[in-house]
Amino acid sequence: MGHNAELSQFLRSRRARLGPEEAGVATNRSPRRVPGLRREEVAYLAAVSTDYYARLEQGRLTNVSETVLDAITRALRLDAVEREYFFRLARPQSFRARRRRVARPQRVRPGVHRMLEMLDSHTPAYVLGRRLDVLAANHLARALMTDWDALPARERNLARFLFLDDVAKDLFADWPEVAAETVAALRLDAGRHPEDPQLTDLAGELSINSPEFRTWWADHDVRERTHGSRRYHHPMVGDLTLEYEIVTFPGDPDQAMCVYTVEPASPSEAALRQLDRYRPDPCPGAGGGAGVTGRAGRGQIARQARSTH
Repeated sequence: MGHNAELSQFLRSRRARLGPEEAGVATNRSPRRVPGLRREEVAYLAAVSTDYYARLEQGRLTNVSETVLDAITRALRLDAVEREYFFRLARPQSFRARRRRVARPQRVRPGVHRMLEMLDSHTPAYVLGRRLDVLAANHLARALMTDWDALPARERNLARFLFLDDVAKDLFADWPEVAAETVAALRLDAGRHPEDPQLTDLAGELSINSPEFRTWWADHDVRERTHGSRRYHHPMVGDLTLEYEIVTFPGDPDQAMCVYTVEPASPSEAALRQLDRYRPDPCPGAGGGAGVTGRAGRGQIARQARSTH
């Protein structure tokens, strides 16, 4: 999708979700053909002309001042994440130097790999890169979700796993919520790297193969995940509730480590310890241990589980 089209659709989606009463706009209460604010109402709230706002929404303006963008941010009630996304769409020239670095392949530093190893046997942890690519994961993260190391490189992606792997809908107890948040995080990454062809290809593939992704992608919601909780229904160890924290690395904001924690002495901690005992032999050439990778991975863990009881 072109950059101007992305800006246009984002602003339209933000107008549509905000009613005139909520925005403090006086109306004659006559029926409206479309939901949300009209262009002239956004222009009034932002103290710009209707024609100026219309040209901005159509992607026909460049070098829009920060003052005007802030006024529109306030008019549309954008949060901090949405504001950053909006600025990147409206002023792409400000981030041109950053975009030139998009093509560089991402590498996980040796020190980060050692951190993952240190966390192993204690808690799941993995590193996310651009497009929600899974760049590295420890044993427990692979056992919890899927064996990322055994997958082809292009398939090591959290969004692709959630929407295209049948395991995911059974694994995540709150799959619709998790999947919708993931789409919003991917949309945010698209704003940060608007000329990333791999992200465009990924969004296109998921839109074709998943009606849920297609619907949520069209909502243009953006979200930055920093912490929260996840409920899992694991085929081998049952139900787990894990808290997560996402930490970015100084010097490389496009990489972040997701680290899970668990309530001490809880059933979830016991389930996690049980999961840690299932360590199948590494897949030849995969570079790591096997986790719950489709039917084969689940079957291998199931055989080990039976042998321990």
